[in-house]
Amino acid sequence: MTTVVRRTGVTSLHVFCLVLVVAILARPWLEQVLLAPVVRTAATVFVAVCVQALPFLVLGVLLSGAIAAFVSPAVLRRVLPDRPGRAVPVAGVAGMALPGCECASVPVARRLIGQGVPDAVALTFLLAAPAVNPVVLVATAVAFPGEPGMVVARGLGSLATACVMGWLWQRVGRAEWIADRARRAVEPAVGGGRWAVLAETARHDLVSAGGFLVVGALVAAVLSVLVPPAWLDALAGQLVLAVLVLAVLAVLLALCSEADAFVAASLSVLPLLPRLVFLVVGPAVDVKLIALQAGAFGRGFAARFAPATFVVAVLCAVGAGLLVIGAR
Repeated sequence: MTTVVRRTGVTSLHVFCLVLVVAILARPWLEQVLLAPVVRTAATVFVAVCVQALPFLVLGVLLSGAIAAFVSPAVLRRVLPDRPGRAVPVAGVAGMALPGCECASVPVARRLIGQGVPDAVALTFLLAAPAVNPVVLVATAVAFPGEPGMVVARGLGSLATACVMGWLWQRVGRAEWIADRARRAVEPAVGGGRWAVLAETARHDLVSAGGFLVVGALVAAVLSVLVPPAWLDALAGQLVLAVLVLAVLAVLLALCSEADAFVAASLSVLPLLPRLVFLVVGPAVDVKLIALQAGAFGRGFAARFAPATFVVAVLCAVGAGLLVIGAR
């Protein structure tokens, strides 16, 4: 006779019940904590960032899903010039017509390479699509009212980053730095129809990007109450240091490009130039993009491409900022 032993594990329902019980028992303490002025200020900043960014995030993931469902990478391949040097800026401008989030641009670039598009051109599109599309630029205009120069400088800096990296890869990049698996043609998904592809892509991007938006809003809320104003004032007075700090912060936070402008806008104590660097660097290189690029193109590629992109993005952002908005 065989005895069946059932293993019971901890599920999300168990965790929810435990949290609910703890919340009920700790209700008096929680009420006191939540009524504290510091917590109320942080909650206001958190909600404000999320509420402002969410409509643009939803619009962005819907456009990304529509492109995945109805626009083939072959369309871009047909309109590109034959010479890679000329095709690089065309691919950069195409990012405005074929927007997508950072997560979506990696598989699109991989598919382009698999279809025979030159590496430099595909990588240019990878950097441009999430950074210069209309949703991102409109979100930046809303986040920085009265500062149209931020929109122009962000678009110029991001487009320059994409094109410079494309030309740089064309000149010094090597084919063997990209894993062989990236050059295999990717078969299109079968089944479910285009509307199913749209819904699934939008759902995936919304869940992924929404999580990073919450993290970014939490960081903005924490900075607003825990970081002494004197520290931010001191950082604001050190322009070079502020640029470097926000560039590194953009890499670590890994925010979605449709929502990062509202986090940058919440750092109103700092000058515009460091916040511009934050907006240009984030869509070009961050921790999640490095992981995605390593998975799609190989770790050797990511180890070379990510540091170079970081340096180019910082320099292009500073150059565009000084040209359009000045050192402020």
